[in-house]
Amino acid sequence: MSQQWQGRHWRTGQSIAVTVRDGVIADIKPCSDTEPWIAPGLIDVQVNGAGGFNFNGPDAAPETVENVVRILHSHGVTRFCPTVTTATKDSILRSIRAITVACEQNSLVNHAVLGIHVEGPFISAEAGPRGAHNSEWTRDPDWQEFLDWQEAAKGRVVMVTLAPERPGAIDFIKELSKSGVIAALGHTAANEAQILAAVKAGASMSTHLGNGAHPYIKRHPNYIWSQLANDQLWAGLIGDGFHLPASTLKVMMQAKRDKAILVSDASYLAGMPSGEYTTHHHVKVVLESNGRLHLKATPDILSGAAMLLDTCVQNLVNMGVASIAEAIEMAATRPAQLLGSKDGGSIDINNCADFFLYRWLDDGPGGTLQICETVTAGNTVYKNE
Repeated sequence: MSQQWQGRHWRTGQSIAVTVRDGVIADIKPCSDTEPWIAPGLIDVQVNGAGGFNFNGPDAAPETVENVVRILHSHGVTRFCPTVTTATKDSILRSIRAITVACEQNSLVNHAVLGIHVEGPFISAEAGPRGAHNSEWTRDPDWQEFLDWQEAAKGRVVMVTLAPERPGAIDFIKELSKSGVIAALGHTAANEAQILAAVKAGASMSTHLGNGAHPYIKRHPNYIWSQLANDQLWAGLIGDGFHLPASTLKVMMQAKRDKAILVSDASYLAGMPSGEYTTHHHVKVVLESNGRLHLKATPDILSGAAMLLDTCVQNLVNMGVASIAEAIEMAATRPAQLLGSKDGGSIDINNCADFFLYRWLDDGPGGTLQICETVTAGNTVYKNE
């Protein structure tokens, strides 16, 4: 049985009819002028939770993952990497097992989860680089601990963020690379030699480049410039408008070119009403109506991101640093390339039918990206009625 969707191609603007058969794009043909636009499903490599559901902490459960997948679908995200952050060994394993069970029990979740991203605990313990991670739980890389993660995940861990200056990190990166797992540099205070050694060992990604850093650093060289200048490193860039100002985003995008990836780094408070919240670490935070999330005690310090990937796409357009096609490429095509997903990130014959339909509304000082419908493997999983 075949189904058909019509829309304007996200790159060319040409009206097309996309025929899907058995979850795969079987045919693409021109059609009469039509709305809305059609684009490949967004892929977010860094999601900590959404809608009050957290992959980290004591409440992590298979139902948590299922709820987040439903929320992401309503934002045009068809695939993602649930992200487990620095914690005790038991807590990390509990989160990984919850994600794994959700994948095994629910085919929709299994399709959505491209792999698990473990951000930490092998990161810098220094204030600034470690960000909001608890210093008590940071530790040196331990290959056996990684093997325990993979056993719990049944091979689903696809990315590990770590600081290359930690003792044993370079050898750990070599082993990750041999295992086909992406070694990402992040929450680091490494010097240039350590970053170069990490890249030589196989590191290929910078996690939320420009964040997880000291408030003030040496003008040059420093760990941001060293990563930005390295053509072998992809760079994840948070597009909420608070973690990186427009000028910084523009420079980083120009430096990284086709290796700049848009990420949300969404916390579990993404999509929640504005107000005061207490995290599972018993820290009071404030979510403002504009989406800025900060510590209550020190409002100038961010406490994570609270916007999902479609809003990040919208932000880049409204900041004037990217066209909508360029922003979607950063949020769909390039993440698929990074993760080696051969059937995602584009609308092509024989690709998995993961796409979303959208309208761009010029409804104020900035435009709005309106998600009309999300399709995964040829099935409508969200429709804006």
